Amino acid sequence: MPDAAIFIGWGTPYPGREGKALALFGEAMTYYTALQQKGTIESVEPVLLTPHGGDLGGFILLRGQPDKLAALKLTEEFQRLTTRVQLLLSGVGVIDANVGGSLATAMASYGEQIQALA
Repeated sequence: MPDAAIFIGWGTPYPGREGKALALFGEAMTYYTALQQKGTIESVEPVLLTPHGGDLGGFILLRGQPDKLAALKLTEEFQRLTTRVQLLLSGVGVIDANVGGSLATAMASYGEQIQALA
């Protein structure tokens, strides 16, 4: 089970760029699927949120090993794709995430800090 993830979240498309945003989503999924087939990531999970009044429209969760995900974020292709997404969609964020065993470790550390400040 992977211990790390990259959360790629976005808001709404900029007016007039909706079609390009939809096409880029398809390109991104092709890219992420290829990364999974090569073993760079362990899984990809796209999520489109229903309208809820908030800023987050959807996200993609890339799961894998921390070292491989860190290296992925430094690749020219990943950075180019992220830049294209930012030009088409509002509120784009690329965030490291704890999953699997690293989630338990992060929560334990959080609990320790609460106790230390009590």
